[in-house]
Amino acid sequence: MGRDDWMMGLRWLVLVALLAAGLAEAREVGGVKMPDTLELEGKRLALAHMALKEKLFFDIYVWGLYMEQIPRLEAEAVAANSVKRLHFRFLRKIRRDQLVGAFRKGLSANAALSAEPMQQQMEKLLQSLKDVSKGDNLVLTYVPDAGLEVSGEASGGILIPGKGFADALFTAWLQKNPVFEH
Repeated sequence: MGRDDWMMGLRWLVLVALLAAGLAEAREVGGVKMPDTLELEGKRLALAHMALKEKLFFDIYVWGLYMEQIPRLEAEAVAANSVKRLHFRFLRKIRRDQLVGAFRKGLSANAALSAEPMQQQMEKLLQSLKDVSKGDNLVLTYVPDAGLEVSGEASGGILIPGKGFADALFTAWLQKNPVFEH
């Protein structure tokens, strides 16, 4: 085997290793890939959970929960005063009124959201929502000392200050979609 053959073999080995590393760094659910980790606000977040939401026979969205530390219980996930993110990737077109209705219904079961200040913050979140196209994202990120950042194509982008509303939203979501031991 000559030097050129050896170098070509080494290049292929490096390419295969890079491809394998790239594949190992993402999870896929419902045809959607999300990275196992991401850098955000100078912190490394790990994908704690990823799931497909279906309704009747339709795939609606894939969601992922990112946390700095993967907790053992949902209460730990909510209480953590660290960067955390709920990321939704939509798999179909959804009208704004459908999205707002689904959020309103999903969040209405949380008693913490019934207080007037929380209701105002929830309305601010709902007003930011837009019509969704297939492949659009809705990203809800809690950043300590800032609050809940709402971004992605499914929102006009807003910041809801403080931890209280973010805690209530994460509580409602994790109670309805449990991912940790009870």
